[in-house]
Amino acid sequence: RDIALAELTGAHVHFCHISTAESVEAIRQAKKRGARVTCETAPHYFTLTDEDVNGYDTNFKMNPPLRSKDDRKAVIDGLVDGTVDLIASDHAPHSVLEKDVEFDRAAFGIVGLETSLPLSLQLVHDGILSMDELIIKMAKTPADIIGMNNDIRPGSIADLTVIDPDCSLMIDSDQFKSKGRNTPFDGMQVKGCAQTTIVNGKIVFQKQ
Repeated sequence: RDIALAELTGAHVHFCHISTAESVEAIRQAKKRGARVTCETAPHYFTLTDEDVNGYDTNFKMNPPLRSKDDRKAVIDGLVDGTVDLIASDHAPHSVLEKDVEFDRAAFGIVGLETSLPLSLQLVHDGILSMDELIIKMAKTPADIIGMNNDIRPGSIADLTVIDPDCSLMIDSDQFKSKGRNTPFDGMQVKGCAQTTIVNGKIVFQKQ
């Protein structure tokens, strides 16, 4: 429906949290027809599948839900061929009171911001995306879509993250800066981390 409206009116529409093969293909075909559509996915949709939802752990409950292996592959293929324009964190922190309940009563969502970088860097380590392609999908394209100037040049205000793509670490939710601890990735060994974050020209985070 929204693709049809975009084609009818010429308006731009952006789709969030793409997770199925059908959605990827619908957007791929719309772009081929010249529709002004863009979309994003989140790291959990190209990292996990519905088979990972084991034991009714509510940290795996998100919206949209985790999908099949075929859907996961389709999302990755969409990232590779440009159908999926960018990677977002889908950051949804919740208190333990909202998650430590029966699965059907638990809140949807996971902490995404603090794990998005290493999970996305796995695409580079696996040879699926180049480092330049990942930076475009995580930084340049999002800024372009919302009309934000993110040029890196002398005189520009620095909004930068300095990363080490090769540092090894284990995801530990107890160390999160977020108020939420709800992550399905707790205990996972990953590669890549932020070393320094600069916002509006000021260092706001420095890895110890």
